[in-house]
Amino acid sequence: MSLEDNKKNAIAYYEMAFNGDPRQAVHTYVGNQYIQHNPLVANGTEGFIAYFERMASEYPNKTIEFVRSVAEHDLVSLHTHQVWHTSDGATEEYVTMDFFRFDTNGKIVEHWDAIQQIPSRSANPNTMY
Repeated sequence: MSLEDNKKNAIAYYEMAFNGDPRQAVHTYVGNQYIQHNPLVANGTEGFIAYFERMASEYPNKTIEFVRSVAEHDLVSLHTHQVWHTSDGATEEYVTMDFFRFDTNGKIVEHWDAIQQIPSRSANPNTMY
């Protein structure tokens, strides 16, 4: 698989899971193992599926925009803008950085991430994107 293929697959995987079909995302894009580094998500594919199923239930109208992707060796990084609409009508915006490691078959086998809520005020005029 090429670096471009890995970038496209990382985006497709994340988008499919984020938009409500994490089980199909795992079936299509994940290899024989799945190592999870997010402390809020259980290790393995079932932990990933459970997390995204819960997110779909709690935030059914959430959206994601893929701002950029970077690939090097067996790693892909995604920089996203996420908007979550809460049950009380509030809107929360987040910037995320996700890193995926691919195996030699082009399947995702490891994940790291960092998420930060976008503040209403900033000490500088720059966006988080």
